Order: sequence, then structure tokens, then C-alpha cells
Amino acid sequence: MAELTVNVNWLAVVVGTVAAYGLGYLWYSPKLFGKKWAEGVGLKSAPENLPIAAMTMQALGTFLLAWVVGVTAANNALLTVILVVATIVALMLAGSLFTLKSRYAMFAEAGFVVAMAVIMIAVQGLL
Repeated sequence: MAELTVNVNWLAVVVGTVAAYGLGYLWYSPKLFGKKWAEGVGLKSAPENLPIAAMTMQALGTFLLAWVVGVTAANNALLTVILVVATIVALMLAGSLFTLKSRYAMFAEAGFVVAMAVIMIAVQGLL
């Protein structure tokens, strides 16, 4: 367990989590990719209520990715986090192909994961 916590910059993990999660609001807004993404995944309109369960899981996943970035930063293993992100993106793209999402939606979702990782790596480097 120590390899998951020792020398991890927890401030950078928290800041990276908040910044990357906040990016989601902008990324999936109608001003950026939200409208065409929603069409690409088959949503006809915005939900009436916030999808609390989905947002909670996104927050958890965002924190876990920030923690992985923090662990790799603590161990000078940047290539490992790049491999992890590439794996996540490949699996997301596969799932999108299975569910017949539009290419726009596929790349919006995959691009978001890459953008989150870039933010988290930058925050680790700055803090």
C-alpha cells in the first residue's frame, strides 16, 4: 500500500481532480463539444435533472486518475501514466465502436480523458 501513498503530492492530486472535473463542464457544454456529442450518443435533449450518479462516478474516476498521475509523478514514471491513459482511451474507443456512437462523440470522450491527464500532469509539475 505504501507505493500508492508515499511521496504523493496530495495537493496536486486534489487540484488536478478539481481542475479536470471542472474542465468537463466546459468540454461538454454547448459552447464546445456538448451539442454534437449529445447527438452522437443518441441524446435527444438535456436531462431535466442533473445525473447525480453519473457525476459522482465521474468525480471518483477523475480523482483515481489524478491519484495514478500522482503515484507515477512520485516515482518518476511519466511513461507509465501515458501508458495508462492510452489504455483507457483505447478501451473507451472500443466501447464506443460497440455501441455505435458517432465518431465525433467517440473522439470527444477520448479527447476529454487525454485533456484531463494533461492537466493532471501539468499540475503535478507545477506543484
